[in-house]
Amino acid sequence: MKTIIQLFEENVEKYPNNPLLMQKIKDKYEETTYSEAKNNIENYAAGLLHLGINKGDRLALLSEGRNDWVYSELAILYTGAINVPLSVKLEVSELKFRLEHSGARMIIVSKGQASKVEGIRNELPQLEKVIYIDDKESYEENDLAWSKIYEMGVDYNTQKPQVVAETKSAIVGDDFANITYTSGTTADPKGIILSHRNYTANVEQALTLMTIPDTYRTLLILPLDHCFAHVAGIYSFIANGASMAFIQMGDTPMQTLKNIPINIKEVKPNLLLSVPALAKNFKKNIEKGIADKGKVTESLFNFALNISYKYNKEGYNKGKGLSFVYGPLVKLFDKILFSKVREVFGGQLDFFVGGGALLDIELQRFYYAIGIPMMQGYGLSEATPVISSNSLKKHKLGSSGYLVHPLDIKICDEDGNERPIGEKGEIVIHGENVMKGYWRNESATAETIKDGWLHTGDLGYMDKDGFLYVLGRFKSLLISSDGEKYSPESIEEMLVSKSPFIDQVMLHNNQDPYTIGLIVANNEAIKRSLTEKGIDIKSNEGKMEALLLIQQEINHFKKGGKFAGEFPERWLPAAVGIVEEPFSEQNKMINSTMKMVRDKITETYHEKIDYLYSAEAKDITNEINRQALEKNINN
Repeated sequence: MKTIIQLFEENVEKYPNNPLLMQKIKDKYEETTYSEAKNNIENYAAGLLHLGINKGDRLALLSEGRNDWVYSELAILYTGAINVPLSVKLEVSELKFRLEHSGARMIIVSKGQASKVEGIRNELPQLEKVIYIDDKESYEENDLAWSKIYEMGVDYNTQKPQVVAETKSAIVGDDFANITYTSGTTADPKGIILSHRNYTANVEQALTLMTIPDTYRTLLILPLDHCFAHVAGIYSFIANGASMAFIQMGDTPMQTLKNIPINIKEVKPNLLLSVPALAKNFKKNIEKGIADKGKVTESLFNFALNISYKYNKEGYNKGKGLSFVYGPLVKLFDKILFSKVREVFGGQLDFFVGGGALLDIELQRFYYAIGIPMMQGYGLSEATPVISSNSLKKHKLGSSGYLVHPLDIKICDEDGNERPIGEKGEIVIHGENVMKGYWRNESATAETIKDGWLHTGDLGYMDKDGFLYVLGRFKSLLISSDGEKYSPESIEEMLVSKSPFIDQVMLHNNQDPYTIGLIVANNEAIKRSLTEKGIDIKSNEGKMEALLLIQQEINHFKKGGKFAGEFPERWLPAAVGIVEEPFSEQNKMINSTMKMVRDKITETYHEKIDYLYSAEAKDITNEINRQALEKNINN
C-alpha cells in the first residue's frame, strides 16, 4: 500500500525540474522545483528526528498556506509522526481542545497564529515545544525557529546520512498520517484518523474523474488543514508533477483576502478549488464589474447569459434538441464577452472543483455559461474526502457527479436496507479512502463504520445514469407531526438563490404542526427596492413593506407562483422570523466548511422558534419581526 512519501518521491524522480511550489513574498512569485523541495523536506525531517520525534508522535501545524506548510507536513510524515493540521480560524478554546485531545508533543506555528498558542501553552503540559515558522527576536527556553530545525537537519544528515532513509522506509500505508478535526458542529469535535493509504488511495480515485497535466497550476485559496485541499490541491498535483501556488500573505487577514484577485491574475491557474461561499463572492464581483460598465453592457451580458443557459441546459444535454440553434450565438458571446470576463481569473482557468456545502445549480449554470465550469463534487472528511464529482468529460449540473473508482456505494433506509436506483436514503460507502476511525473515540467510530462501510449521515440517491444527488443531512431532516420527513437544504438553497431579499434561511420542523423559517434579510436589496418606490424603510410603512417583500418571495414557490412545484408546498415555512444578525463563523452558526450549525441556531433562537408556532406569528408583519428588522437597519 503506497505511502504519501512514496507518492511524493516517485514524482520527484519523474519531474525533478518541474516547479512544485510558487510563493510570493515581495514583488513576484518564486518557484521551488520538486527536487529542491525534497532536499528541503529531508533536512527538516532530519532536524525533527534530531529533536527526538518518534514514529506515532503527534505534531500540530497551525499556519496559513505557504511553502513551509507543505514542508512541515511532509517533514512530519518522513519521521513517521502524525500531523495534526489545524484551522487558522480556530479560537483559543477550540485550539486548546485539539492540542490536548490529540496529545501533540510540539506545534509548528506561523507568526500570524503564534499568540493563540502562547496564551494557552502553560495549560498544555504535554506540549514540549513551539516551533516558529517565522524567526523572532527571542524564544522561550524550549522553543526554537523552524530555520534552526533546518540547520540541525543539515548537520544531522551529514553525521548520520542514513537516518532519514531508514526512518521513512519503515513507514507503511496503514500508518496514520493526519488527525484532522471535524469543524465543531457538536460540542466535542472528533479527530478523524487518516492513514497514508487513505490519502494515496483517494488521490488515485480522484484521478479517475479528471486529468491534471504536469503543466497545470493551481492557486490554493482554501485552508490547507482540510483534507479536500490535501487531496485535490496538494497530493493530486504532486501525483502529476503539477504546480501549486499560495496567496501572498498580508499584514492582516483582510489584506490577504485583497491579494486573492491580484494573485489569481499573476499565477493564471488552470484549476481552482472552491466552496459555494467563495464562488458566490467571485460571481458578485463579476456582476458588479459588469454593472459598473453601464446599462447597455449589463443588458447585453444578461442576454448572453440567458442564451447560454438555454444552450447549455444541464451540461450532459448541451445543444440537444432545438437548443442547437443557439450554438452560433453562444460562440459569438464567448468571443466578444465571456472571454474578457475570464481574464479576471487569469485567462487560463479551465474549471473549478466545488466542494463543501450544496452548490446551487444557478451558480453552476452561471460559471458554465461564462466558460469556466464549476464541477460540483461530494465528499466528507471521513472519506478523505472525495466520493464523487462531475468532470469536464462527464457532468450533469445539479448532481454531485459520478463516483470515484474503485468505490462501493449503497443508498440505505433507516433500517439499513438498500434502496433501489432513484430512491433516496442515507449514502453509505466502502473503499480504501474510508478513515481508520476517530481518535480516542471508539464508540463514535463504531456508530459510523459498520462492517467496513462508512455511514455518511447524508441523504441522497443515484440516478439511472450513475450520477449521485446529495440532498442534505440524513440526520437533519424536517419531520412533520405525521412523521413524514424531508431534507431542508435544497429548499433553503432555492429560497436564497431565487430571492434577492433573502440572504440566509434555516427551516425548522421537529414533528410540529408546520414548518417555520429563520431568515436573514438582505437589507441593502430591500432598501433599494423600497427607495425606487419612494418608501423610507425606517418608517412604519417601510418596515411593513419590507416584510411583505420577503413574504412575496416565499409565495413565489406556492401554487400559482413562478416557482411553484419546485418542492412540496407543505415544507415551505408557514411562519418566518427575522433574525437580528447573519449566521456566521464568528457567532458559531456557520462552521469552517460554510455549513449551518443547526443545533446552535436552534438553541440561540429557541424563544423565536416557539413564538413562530403561535397564531399571530403567521402574519409576517408581526411586532417581533418589525423590531428585528429595525435592529438590522440600525446596525
